[in-house]
Amino acid sequence: MIKAILVFNNHGKPRLSRFYQYYPEDMQQQIVRETFHLVSKRDDNVCNFLEGGTLIGGSDFKIIYRHYATLYFVFCVDSSESELGILDLIQVFVETLDKCFENVCELDLIFHVDKVHHILAELVMGGMVLETNMTEIITRIEEQNKLEKSEKKEDFILKQAAGITAAPARAVSAVKDMNIPQKIKDMKLPDLPSIGNLKF
Repeated sequence: MIKAILVFNNHGKPRLSRFYQYYPEDMQQQIVRETFHLVSKRDDNVCNFLEGGTLIGGSDFKIIYRHYATLYFVFCVDSSESELGILDLIQVFVETLDKCFENVCELDLIFHVDKVHHILAELVMGGMVLETNMTEIITRIEEQNKLEKSEKKEDFILKQAAGITAAPARAVSAVKDMNIPQKIKDMKLPDLPSIGNLKF
């Protein structure tokens, strides 16, 4: 079972943290720090598996990670999970992010955190792997995007309709308040110059 999914940058700043087992907030932060220290010290040419730290279960847990450019993608799992299967799952997650954001970068994870969590929820739910087929995941994400766009469109139409129906009433009350007949009587026109003074 997957216990936690963490994404942090080269400086240890978390960009995504999803825990499937309850930990208090301060413990979660300690787990992120400890995991970063364990993973960041490792050389790029060593394997991507190591035993869990003291905070996330010790020898019964494994940390499986991949390092892409400025980001570490880390899955903390128990001993029942396959290391190679989780590495493949990380690859599917990263490729899906890459397709959804067109060359995903750290800023995409920061500014589109809701979409990233939605993508992650298509892969893993409650610590169990749901889907590994990237085409299926992208199809679900596109369906969600269409649904959001149609809801925004409906909201816009409703707001426009509310504005249009209220506009005539506001216009009538504004005209009544103007007292136009009195304003016409009070209007003073300037004296017009006589035609004889004009030169052509």
